[in-house]
This record gives sequence, structure tokens and C-alpha cells, in this order.
Amino acid sequence: MKIGVLKETKAFENRVALSPDVIKLLIKKGFEVSVEPEAGMASYFSDEDYKKSGAQVISQSDVFDSQVLLKVNIFTVEEVSKMKEGTACISLMYAYNHPEVLDAMNQKKISSFSMDAVPRISRAQKMDSLSSQANLAGYKSVILGANYLGKIFPLMMTASGTITPAKVLIFGAGVAGLQAIATAKRLGAIVEVTDVRPETKEQVESLGGRFLTVEGAEGVKVEGGYASEVSEEFLQKQKELIQSKIKESDLVITTALVMGKKSPILVTEDMVKSMKQGAVIVDMAVESGGNCEISEKDKTVVKHGVTLVGESNLPSLLPTNASQLYATNISTLLMHLASSEGFNLDREEEITKGVLITYEGETVHEFTNKIINQSK
Repeated sequence: MKIGVLKETKAFENRVALSPDVIKLLIKKGFEVSVEPEAGMASYFSDEDYKKSGAQVISQSDVFDSQVLLKVNIFTVEEVSKMKEGTACISLMYAYNHPEVLDAMNQKKISSFSMDAVPRISRAQKMDSLSSQANLAGYKSVILGANYLGKIFPLMMTASGTITPAKVLIFGAGVAGLQAIATAKRLGAIVEVTDVRPETKEQVESLGGRFLTVEGAEGVKVEGGYASEVSEEFLQKQKELIQSKIKESDLVITTALVMGKKSPILVTEDMVKSMKQGAVIVDMAVESGGNCEISEKDKTVVKHGVTLVGESNLPSLLPTNASQLYATNISTLLMHLASSEGFNLDREEEITKGVLITYEGETVHEFTNKIINQSK
């Protein structure tokens, strides 16, 4: 089986789908791998690194002759037009946001598999790119916040006086939030955390954070590790709880996502106005609308004396590690779906059923179809 790795075309994207070390493993398993020139340059993997790993570095048009194409981000309609009929594709698709790409794939009977749809079950952990990338994003959010903050994180006692520790408020204790807690604590900050899922309290406290409990959290529905339904009443109670906390905070990090929907507004403009001069907000949900009412996607701006960081692709700011982890995720999924001889799909098997988006000219993924039909 021939695997092709394309260079990413999305703005601000520095990652690549396969790293040289993972390519060595795939070649040992009997796969052939070709890579578009300079595909890994932004991740600090040279074409020479890929050649040493056993991959062929060939023109983009030749890469499109591969039986399986791999990317980090979803393939574009233009890229689909260059594929041979019956090609298989694997990437982070977020397919429900891109019905036009699915239509193009179905016209050419492209089989597509989405990395963001890997079920969150124990035997799929090595394929879970959402977790691997969120882990890095949580770390980077704290480092970015520390960089923009005009004060240090830890308590420091000096001959010139005592510096009090910074206060960090984190919204969301998923993978990104937990890594942000751990990083902020290691840097010496006081960390408080709020999450709609009460079961995260123990994890937060095990990392040294203080969990802010919201009344009525027991009624929140959770699917696949994400909050799928949060009532307006609950969000209002959450806002009231953190209104006083946010005034005292030096750094606020928001990570709240609702699967398939726009991110909830957790920090209003009035809340930003109430914050200290020089405080920082890192809005990790800015790609899907943002948790802060006035953050701006892919911009760092100062409003009401508060620095708002709107980096939409934090893992891309750590491209070497992000690409290495993603390469392990995508190669593990590929080897689950196929051998070097070809695909052997069991469409009723949980992982295969979870990731298969388009197949033989149809969109077969239940959740994707549901979201697309709702938006019509």
C-alpha cells in the first residue's frame, strides 16, 4: 500500500501528518511512503530527514497517485479534484463543518476517515489526536499567558520585598485544561478551575487546583468527554460564580467546547472591563467562536486594559512535538484499518464505524449527517 503525505496549506499551520521516525515504522510494516517536498519544513523535518527514514520525496502530483493520503487538516475541494477515484483519506476533518468537501469526495467515491471522530475508548487512546494535541495546547496556553503577563507566576521572597503569586482562572478541565493546571502550578501560580462536569473535581484537586462548584452541574449532559447540552440557567449560575473570581485573576484561560456547536460565551465584555489592568485572557476556543465575547481569532489585542490572546491553532506553535504525536495517532489508526496489502474494513467495529465519514459515494457518519441536516 502506498501512503502519500501532503504539505499543509491552511494558514498558520506548521504541523505535518507524518514524522520521519514514524515513517520508519510504517516502512518496516511493508508500507511505501511518499512525501511532498518541504512538507515537514515548518515542523523542522527536512526532506533529507524523510529520505533517510526511507520515504520518497516526490512532486505533489505524484503524491496524489497514492492509495492513501494523509494530512493534518481537512482536504480542500481542489485537493479532492486531484485525487484518483477510490482514494482513501485520513485527516482531522471536522466533517460537519465542510459539507462541500464531503460532496466532492462522494462524487469520486473517496473513503474518508476523520481523526477528530476517534471514539474515546481505552483501546483507541493511541489514536486519539484530539487529546494529544489538546495536551500541548494546554501547556502552550499557560506559556503564552505568562509571556504577555507583566508579572511573574511564583511567590518570590527577596531582600527588596515579597512578590505574591499570580492567580490563574481556568475554564474547563478537559485534557487541555488539566495540562494548563499542571503547567501553571509548576510555574508557581494559584490556580482555580470551573467546569460544567462535576466529575472533574477530583482530577483538578489532584493537580493542586481549586475547583469552583456550580449549583446544578449534575444536570449537564456529557457525550464522548464533551458537554453536549448545557442549559442557559446553568451558564448564568456559572457566570455569577466566576464574576467575583475573574476580577482577582491575572490570567484567564478558557477551553470550553460543545461538540458540533459554537462555543459558549463564558467571559462577557463587562467581565473583561472588571478585570485588573494588565490581566491576560487566552481564549483556546476561539476557532469555534470563542469563550470570550470580545476575543479575536488569530489576533492578540488589548481591550479595556486586558490582553486577549486569540491563537486558533496552539499545537501548531509546538510543531515538532505536535507532528510527532499526531503521526503516531494517524499511523496507529491506519494500521488498525489496513495492512500493507490494503484496507480490510469491518464497518460494525466500534473504531472503524466511529471514524468512517464517506464511503462508496455516501456520507455514512451518523453524527455528521445529523449536524449537517440540522443546519439546513
